Amino acid sequence: MSRDNVMEVPLTVLMVQITLISIVDAVHPGCECLVFSATYGKEKGVFKSPDFPKPYSSNIDCLLYTFVGSSDEIIEINFMDFDVRSNGQVKCMQGDYLKVFLHLESGDVNEYTPWERLLCGRLADIPTIMYSSGPGLVLEFHTGPRSVNATGFSGTFRFIDKKKYKTGGMRLPNTMCDYQFLSSNHQPSYGKFYSPRYPSNYPSNIRCSYRFRARHGENIRIMFEEVYLQKGDISCLNRADIIRVYDGKTSADPAITILCNEGTEMEVLSTGPELFLEFVANSDQPGRGFKASFQFQQGIDNSVEIQKVSKPSGNVLSIGDGEPSASEARSQCDINIISDTNKNGTIASPNYPAPYPPKTTCRYEFQGRGKERVQIVFQEFNLYNLPGSKDCEGQDSLVAYVHIDGRMEKIDTFCGNTSPKPVMSNGPRLKLEFQSLYAAKYPRGFKAIYSFTENFGIRTGTQLPDYPCAFVFNSNESRSGIFYSPNYPGSYPRDTECHYFFHGNHDEKVHLHFNYFDIEGVLPCEAVSASDYVEFSNYMARDRKYSRHCGQLEEFDVESDRKFFRVTFRSNDRLDGTGFNATYHFLNEIETYTKKPAASRGTYESNQNWCLFYGFIVTLARFLQ
Repeated sequence: MSRDNVMEVPLTVLMVQITLISIVDAVHPGCECLVFSATYGKEKGVFKSPDFPKPYSSNIDCLLYTFVGSSDEIIEINFMDFDVRSNGQVKCMQGDYLKVFLHLESGDVNEYTPWERLLCGRLADIPTIMYSSGPGLVLEFHTGPRSVNATGFSGTFRFIDKKKYKTGGMRLPNTMCDYQFLSSNHQPSYGKFYSPRYPSNYPSNIRCSYRFRARHGENIRIMFEEVYLQKGDISCLNRADIIRVYDGKTSADPAITILCNEGTEMEVLSTGPELFLEFVANSDQPGRGFKASFQFQQGIDNSVEIQKVSKPSGNVLSIGDGEPSASEARSQCDINIISDTNKNGTIASPNYPAPYPPKTTCRYEFQGRGKERVQIVFQEFNLYNLPGSKDCEGQDSLVAYVHIDGRMEKIDTFCGNTSPKPVMSNGPRLKLEFQSLYAAKYPRGFKAIYSFTENFGIRTGTQLPDYPCAFVFNSNESRSGIFYSPNYPGSYPRDTECHYFFHGNHDEKVHLHFNYFDIEGVLPCEAVSASDYVEFSNYMARDRKYSRHCGQLEEFDVESDRKFFRVTFRSNDRLDGTGFNATYHFLNEIETYTKKPAASRGTYESNQNWCLFYGFIVTLARFLQ
């Protein structure tokens, strides 16, 4: 494309460069317009406010920065500096501001052209990178009558090939954003798909579906590379913009995952040949949306017998997105366990129950599907420990890793002879790495039971298929009982949201007593402090009557106002705690809860119901050997 307009204008001589400015019938007569349509061989061009970095002048009524690409291009602008006076108004209108038009088919705007947002304040107050959805983008700059010391803005722009963000598959007729992806000999087995307008903001009030259909013997793998919906950590129950992924052909099938905030590198694996994804957006301030890849994969049938030792191999270990990791060559005792053929079983250190050999590294890799999480329950743990050591550094050890942001991240290290609490993955993958450094005559090593579970280790209540992790407790089935966080009494998994719905009869309320509470975070348990939290509500929506709970708390009670009550647990991808253990009692409205005395306070061992229940789990695990 031939571009003969200006890339950057020295705005201190704005009125002299008459050839670069046009008076247009834009937002209103008298607007001055700077046109940027080329980068002249450079990767990026530059734009600035008048006199930057000196303070801009007052009474700039309408200055347009118009970026125009070819029909097959979109525009990226990146603010490097931003200092535009704000008078504290939420929408900037009463101060100086920059109005942004992102969805244009050309550089033309008028008083009826809808704009996307107003920018004012400092660099931290605005989205620094923005994209157009078409070949045109306009910034409209206004300043008030009062002179200020604000320096304005500077940024870069570039033109991007629109085909880079083309969704694969076939768009269904007479739809805006419904796509179908079929596995066949005539189509690639992998590709990309995006939210509407990505990387620009998606429109509001839309509903899009993405249907994936593999061939017999195949599964579907989805990797969400980027998700930008709403900022913050509000429960997905209360979000206007949401992504739901179902393990089947329609939304009536079980939900694998629900996404509603921001994140990167989130993996989804179907259990069968079909997968359905639904994207619904109803918020007033849409985000950038999502970028994802898909792959049709042959069913995995190369899992090994658990009690066998795999032969040495020159192959490398495949982790995360399926690409080999050059630093992880297989050792003689590596084991790869796939839920397709082994839903549960046992793993052990080399030579168990005989002492394990020195200078040995073994990796135990687990891969589930659908909403499955990997849970490890230890039966025996006895590793050699150097005399006087206080931590696991330099010791024989077992390290647990989970998949976070595209990489395997360590979540815990175990050593010595104290049996670890249960371990659970945050998604379909988990890796354990055993390292023995020393020769020892007596330590037997470890033995553990693994299981691919869809119930997040929660075995009370009735699980709902509509959510990845949701359980109903109905007064007609049981007027009292226990409930607890995922994987309790082990550390709860990261990136997890679970709901507990309590339904009483017409004249009932529910009383909750928390015997143990350890949720990573600090008050007020908000996203700014990267806190996990537990939330209470008399409604499905958020209930401002109750503050969020996090941290290590003494025993406490919560009671509903009516027959319905919701408890939501949410963890992020940072740290984790042991979770919570609580009892529930449905009461008539005139009844008063009476606490039953416990043998001791403050630890999960004190709850007799839980001890009996956990004993049942261990007994069942031994039975499954």
